[in-house]
Amino acid sequence: MSELKVIANTPSPRTRQSLATDLLHAGLTPGMNVIVHSSLSSLGWVCGGSVAVVQALMDVITPAGTLIMPTHSGDLSDPKTWQAPAVPTNWWSTIYETMPAFDSKVTPTRGMGKIVEAFRTWQGVVRSSHPAVSFAAWGKHAEEIIFNHALDNSLGENSPLATLYELNACVLLLGVGYDRCTSFHLAEYRVGGTQQVSKGAPVLEAGQRVWKYYSDIEFDNDCFVDIGRDLENTGHVKVSKVGSAQTKLLSVRNAVDFAVDWLTTHPR
Repeated sequence: MSELKVIANTPSPRTRQSLATDLLHAGLTPGMNVIVHSSLSSLGWVCGGSVAVVQALMDVITPAGTLIMPTHSGDLSDPKTWQAPAVPTNWWSTIYETMPAFDSKVTPTRGMGKIVEAFRTWQGVVRSSHPAVSFAAWGKHAEEIIFNHALDNSLGENSPLATLYELNACVLLLGVGYDRCTSFHLAEYRVGGTQQVSKGAPVLEAGQRVWKYYSDIEFDNDCFVDIGRDLENTGHVKVSKVGSAQTKLLSVRNAVDFAVDWLTTHPR
């Protein structure tokens, strides 16, 4: 959405203070552990843009809680699997040999939005080590959440998602839909039966860049909107608004457990 259209659809500027007030009304509380999936343009015109949004989230959560965001970099992957667009096959060898290794401090996100990019570089934010599906965190449990993010089965039992489940954290969908709810992927592992695939990315080992292959499942979020809709119908999702954005606040544990049951009864 163009900035001109965002301005035209915003009755008054959103500010750090107004967003914090809205976030409190949406169900966020000081000391909460929450993973946020977001769209800046959905909020309306924000004075200070993504920086003001991160400030508002931190104002509400406080250092007694933990703010988490997915900082995925899907372009650090095997060029053989790229689509929309694909690249010529005669480029592959160059990509394997020269793509910069993942660096948690400098590797940018891809397709995650401006709020995530502002958060990723924030002082005090730490990031997990997975080259494709890292997470960043700030606050009380930040180190615990991002520590020891396994390369294999990247969103499974040895990932930040599993730690968020154990911490009984919440998910905030801030102007985005259930298709962005990464926590549902943990349910895919727990149900089982999903096709295993080989993936690859450039990583650092002993200070040296290497192309590393790892094992994972074939992710499928095509049903996530249906899972979210059915979960919402149980009354376990708080729907509200922050600025112009519709928000949905739900428990990671409820979301994963519900998705496990849903996937078990709706085989794909």
